[in-house]
Amino acid sequence: MINRRDLMRLGAMAGLGAAVNNLNSMEAEAENISGSGADSEYDKYDALGLAALIAGKKISPAELLDAVRRRVESVNPKINGFSQLFFDKAEEQIKKGLPDGPFRGVPFALKDLGQYLTGTVTSAGSRVWKNSVAGYDSTLVQRYKKAGLVIFGKTTSPELGLTTTTESVLYGKTRNPWNLERTSGGSSGGSSAVVSSRIIPMAHASDGGGSIRVPASCCGLFGLKPTRGRVPLGPSQFEGWNGLSVHHALTISVRDCAALLDATVGAELGSPYFSPPPSRPLLKEVGADPGKLRIALVPEWPNMPLHDECRKAVTDTARLCESLGHKVEFAKLPLDFDMLRDTFLTIFYVSIARVIEDAATTLGRPVTDKDVENVTWATYQGGRAVNPLAYSRAISNSHQVGLAMAKFMQEYDLILSPTLAKPPVPLGVLGLSTENIPQYGKDVTEFSPYTSLYNVTGQPSMSVPLHWTADGLPVGSMFSGRFGDEATLLRLASQLEKARPWANRRPAI
Repeated sequence: MINRRDLMRLGAMAGLGAAVNNLNSMEAEAENISGSGADSEYDKYDALGLAALIAGKKISPAELLDAVRRRVESVNPKINGFSQLFFDKAEEQIKKGLPDGPFRGVPFALKDLGQYLTGTVTSAGSRVWKNSVAGYDSTLVQRYKKAGLVIFGKTTSPELGLTTTTESVLYGKTRNPWNLERTSGGSSGGSSAVVSSRIIPMAHASDGGGSIRVPASCCGLFGLKPTRGRVPLGPSQFEGWNGLSVHHALTISVRDCAALLDATVGAELGSPYFSPPPSRPLLKEVGADPGKLRIALVPEWPNMPLHDECRKAVTDTARLCESLGHKVEFAKLPLDFDMLRDTFLTIFYVSIARVIEDAATTLGRPVTDKDVENVTWATYQGGRAVNPLAYSRAISNSHQVGLAMAKFMQEYDLILSPTLAKPPVPLGVLGLSTENIPQYGKDVTEFSPYTSLYNVTGQPSMSVPLHWTADGLPVGSMFSGRFGDEATLLRLASQLEKARPWANRRPAI
């Protein structure tokens, strides 16, 4: 158990704060929303709450889409969270008739990276693909539509999702609604900005090294990276970054996260990975008793500075877990951290190099340093320089990291650590156009050292918004579970959400 001396060493406990309205009361407020007032009322609801309003005929899908359009027009100029908008396509989707899925009629946006919607551009935040129009829907997009989601836009991403901020030459800077001079995180920073500002209650996101959890922490949202292979990525490619990357969403509520996973999980034809199927719908885990969990607290990594606010956040989260009856104890991960970093970077570099090489088909010529941003070009050169034996060794090492963590998880149900080592940093620090590549590498590593481990192992991992700094910036705490065990994460997340609700804590924008 954590003792008082240990807690004093890590930092003072933050106050639990006053409780705010529970998400379960959303449907009870349905009579307060109407078509005429939707633009001022709908943003009180999570996605399932909006679906309930539509099912109860309190508002129509077309009226709700119009309300979202007005919210986009009002808020997006301040945050720059969308790369494209196509309300005409969303209107057409509604007119053709929506399937009776769990999110029937709820507006939704795709991250501008890795997923394809017929007739729209997926630019990956890069000038190279700025005119690449898709001729088909990705498997995941098909499942989103089947769930009843109405897709009206694409959210911003840094070039190829390469950094933990969302800034690009193509689309400019995406701003954090909590502080417009700070990063909204990356690479799903467009999605975090539009959800945090309540334009929509959830949006698609992806995570190759932390890109769901990092923006969740920066913007005060719930963000769960699923198990490798849980959500389909095809059919044009079946893995991102050679297995490091997965796709899901950023949400306000835990139940939206679970329900969306239920609507999208499962292998597709040609899937190279298989994750153990949930024993029951994940939505049933929300509110279920997690029991007394054994939680390993790993607050710091060797030779990696930790900001006092992030230390305070994880310490407070540990105390909250103990107050809920869980056993929390300090632990050290059984890892060679230098080897882990080299393993991740080798796989990452080679994956990006292949993408850049393949882009010659899109451009009709090889990509040059004038086509991409400086860090992207340096990453490409780094990937080209990797010895094939070194790449094979990195793949083998990643399997050994997975084995070491699987053995470690025999003693614990979950691992608790900071999501980030710093609160959201100012814009301009982590952008890909810098000419000082070594400084960029130092800055990005010291901002987000923790998240990529679980991309290497494929374990599910989530950032939970339980702390805000004195100057109003969100700071997440990260829990990671056994391979295939989203259920335990969701049980705990819903317990934390009830103990310290965050849904009505929102930026003044």
